[in-house]
Amino acid sequence: MKVPLYSWGRYPQAPQQSSSCTWQAQLPACFDNLVTAHGQTLPYGNGRSYGDSCLAASDSVLHMRSLDRLIDADWQRGTLLLEAGVTLAEILQVAIPRGWFLPVTPGTQFVTVGGAIANDVHGKNHHVRGTFGRHVLEFGLLRHAEEVLVCAPDSHPELFAATIGGLGLTGVITCALIQLLPIRASQIDSHVVRFNNLGEFFALSAELDPVHEYSVAWIDCLAKGSDTGRGVFIVGDHAPYGSLEVAAQKKWQVPLTPPLSLINTLSLRAFNAAYWRLHPKQSTFKRSGYQPFFYPLDGILHWNRIYGRKGFQQYQCVIPDASAEFALRDVLAAIADAGQGSFLAVLKRCGDIPSPGLLSFPLPGVSLALDFPQRESLERHLFPRLDAIVRQAGGRLYPAKDAHMSGSDFRQAYPAWEQLEALRDPTLLSRFWKRVIL
Repeated sequence: MKVPLYSWGRYPQAPQQSSSCTWQAQLPACFDNLVTAHGQTLPYGNGRSYGDSCLAASDSVLHMRSLDRLIDADWQRGTLLLEAGVTLAEILQVAIPRGWFLPVTPGTQFVTVGGAIANDVHGKNHHVRGTFGRHVLEFGLLRHAEEVLVCAPDSHPELFAATIGGLGLTGVITCALIQLLPIRASQIDSHVVRFNNLGEFFALSAELDPVHEYSVAWIDCLAKGSDTGRGVFIVGDHAPYGSLEVAAQKKWQVPLTPPLSLINTLSLRAFNAAYWRLHPKQSTFKRSGYQPFFYPLDGILHWNRIYGRKGFQQYQCVIPDASAEFALRDVLAAIADAGQGSFLAVLKRCGDIPSPGLLSFPLPGVSLALDFPQRESLERHLFPRLDAIVRQAGGRLYPAKDAHMSGSDFRQAYPAWEQLEALRDPTLLSRFWKRVIL
């Protein structure tokens, strides 16, 4: 019997039964069998979406991870043609030794290419390179009872735009041709400095973002008063010299899921204070491997288990530049007052490079992401308060991380939803789309 699949946050608790196939030629029949048996389905990659956007309304998904082959590579131009189930980690294993890197990567390398396109993921260099979708040259798209379409900016352009950030609703991505980024070494040269409050973050961001490829900040989400928004600012660039080896990352593992979350106010407050003080007051240079820089949590297998059997929700919003500092101050104050939050709270300025996708999340402004152990008070008290601040500031939430957003907030923040709904394959439906649209 197959083990049920879940989203990464394990909330909502909606176990998914899966079907998969070994070869692309088998996909149409597998897709059709699921539709015949359940009416609707949804492509599912490696389960790294946090909320319900990767969960089928029918609770029966088409598991794409087994389609994990590299089809073709042009190492002179840095282009790869891959099946949709290939993970970003698998790309890096073959690309780095040849002097290429992902042009955009999120905070985990364990997402699939299909998932990266469907959620139009972004990373620490959004201000320089935009979203993942900008580096997708074309992809194959299978709609139910149709032939596979090759979608590109000049071939089925409406479906190309709707599928990038389209949450897997326009069809099943079969394969993709992506453009890589040239590098000289696998190491990252970074500078790290701590800051005392939110105002200092904005000053550092204005000074350092324009001259570095990568930029991100950790913040202490429980700090109050004059310390609100204090944290650690990190910028980085690909090293100009060094080896092109893919060093093995030491892995730890959370062996089981405890009955209750290990993240609580006492442990969180102690960790955040210690983590902030451990970092330097003055900017400090550091050279590291790419994995600790981009994927700190990937070194802990099954880290989502620390939140206990009820799981967790991530709250990720982006707020336009004009209102970002004031709105984020209110958001952080609300979180600190509630005494809730996460040990990994990430603040990042997004750039103004447009995405080719209709429903891409980033906009010119600042993004905040942090995790909360699941409890009823989140959706009764804290999240409505945060949502009101984000709504008033003209911001929006990230569908790939969401499990609570109201339909009215989604439709207001993503006005292109009607175009996506018009192009949606009616046999594909997620719990998220059913919740916010249908």
